[in-house]
Amino acid sequence: MKLIVGLGNPGSGYSKNRHNVGFACLRNLAHKHGISLNKKQSEARTGSGKIEGETVTLARPQTFMNLSGQSVSRLLKKLKLSLDDLIVIHDDLDLPLGRIRIRQGGGSGGHNGIKSLISELCSQDFIRIRIGIGRPSGYASEDDVIDFVLSDFTSEERMVIKKAVDEASDAAICLLAEGLETAMNRYN
Repeated sequence: MKLIVGLGNPGSGYSKNRHNVGFACLRNLAHKHGISLNKKQSEARTGSGKIEGETVTLARPQTFMNLSGQSVSRLLKKLKLSLDDLIVIHDDLDLPLGRIRIRQGGGSGGHNGIKSLISELCSQDFIRIRIGIGRPSGYASEDDVIDFVLSDFTSEERMVIKKAVDEASDAAICLLAEGLETAMNRYN
């Protein structure tokens, strides 16, 4: 069994924010495979099913981004899974808009959701599918970055992100079916 987590902030006010692209990808993946995210457990909206013959639980933490690790840690314990069974999908400021990168391990890159996961799991060693949201142009203070990630995509950017969300969903499927190395070679 694998646990696939999409990071984001709960609530309709955040649903189209750049920071919620992980939630968007998880919804896309759930829709493609007929998995309903209607169960509440460990402070997350979850759903279970099969993707490429692999039993999966899809999860959207409802703790807000900065506390995502609490929910994910509880889910891993409840489902009796290890870090090897975890795939996290999230936005990345350091990637150009729409670019996908898959990796295992590494630091947080300043992403507060990933910082929370690393802190709660006491490890950096989990697979991530990162979706580029770009970075604000010019000098960006910490407040500028916060405003940027909590802003909605423009109509032009939404077209790029829609394609990236589909591609990231396909990357998750590839990870399940063919493994990390193949997925990295195909999508990085």
